[in-house]
Amino acid sequence: MTLAVVLSFVVLAALAVLALTWSPWPRWLKALLVAAVTVFYFWADDAVHQMWGWPSTDALPERFVLLAAVIEEPSSKSSGALYVWVQALENGKPSKAPRAYQLPYAKDLHALLNEGIKKSRQGVSQLGTAEPKAGKRGLNWLRPGNDEQAVKIRDLPSPQLPEK
Repeated sequence: MTLAVVLSFVVLAALAVLALTWSPWPRWLKALLVAAVTVFYFWADDAVHQMWGWPSTDALPERFVLLAAVIEEPSSKSSGALYVWVQALENGKPSKAPRAYQLPYAKDLHALLNEGIKKSRQGVSQLGTAEPKAGKRGLNWLRPGNDEQAVKIRDLPSPQLPEK
């Protein structure tokens, strides 16, 4: 799948270069081709980025229910990672489908996720919040990562039944 996406980008770029260098098209049409290819690139990148099944490196949702976590501790071969499966909460209701996220390894987050998963296995649902950390600047606004977030996990409050 990944190879097919990369090859499609290469073919598209090659066709655009051929059209720009060898065609007798007027300049305005060539400029329109450059604009269209640029827009298509960003649209396709976003579509591939949102593919389900691959852990996303996007920022976690502001509020979520923790469903599962897998910890890959750092070793000499890798820097480690934390994989979490969460269901976003939108307007107090769970989203339609859960999503997998890949977070950079951090000891404090490792301990927090371990505790949350232990409680989840005991039947206590875990509510998570992710807030952006202050003071991060630069080009990260293009695709903000999850290393800019302060993650907190606590027990989900039990639902309150209305009075009779």
